[in-house]
Amino acid sequence: MKKLFCLLLIVPMIGIAQLKSLPKKITIKKPKITLPKVIPTTPGLTNPIDISAGLKEALNNGITKEVAKLTAIDGFLKNEAVKIIMPAELQKVESTLRKLGMGNLADQGIVALNRAAEDAVKEATPIFVSAVKNMNITDAKSILLGNENAATVYLQGATNKDLYAKFSPVVQQSIGKVGADVIWSTLISKYNNIPFVTKVNPDITDYVTNKSMEGVFKMIAIEEKNIRTDLKSRTSSLLQSVFGLLDKK
Repeated sequence: MKKLFCLLLIVPMIGIAQLKSLPKKITIKKPKITLPKVIPTTPGLTNPIDISAGLKEALNNGITKEVAKLTAIDGFLKNEAVKIIMPAELQKVESTLRKLGMGNLADQGIVALNRAAEDAVKEATPIFVSAVKNMNITDAKSILLGNENAATVYLQGATNKDLYAKFSPVVQQSIGKVGADVIWSTLISKYNNIPFVTKVNPDITDYVTNKSMEGVFKMIAIEEKNIRTDLKSRTSSLLQSVFGLLDKK
């Protein structure tokens, strides 16, 4: 009986001791979940390649659409924005001829310059298209967000020298093709035969080349401005996507 009583006392004591030996708090480790990193983006922002492509498309639109107007008869002559007049150094030549009753010859000279430009631009359009295609736009976003003619100015600065080299021979051929060389030879000869005048011998090819290129860039700038400001001029999804960024400025 005493043994049983002692046993009953010992068992609870052992149980209490075991409970005390257990940790006060059981920690259950949760599995670690790694979430993918999310790179923040600006809503509606296309990547740099898209912007560059959009700018090139806008420039090509300017060439194919606006320059087409220049290649028509009177495309230069009747467009005051790009009409080629007498070179500054020949203003005196024109004035003198008109005073001597040879205004018709001066008019023929001006018409000849513009006819040469109209013909040359038509032949040289692929040169401009190729220049745009091969152009490396290093900072497309800043050009997009720049002035209304920023892309055209960039094109002019990036390609002007090479364009001149390729365009000049085309202009020279056009001058002969439309008879401008004969008209100008007659005009200059008549002037140089006037007593007491300073003889002149202008480089008409150089002058028409520069003025023709200047006219092309002006027309491209017009189309660029239209695309920037007129939603209807954004005729492709790319133009809508890229130039749509300007609407959010």
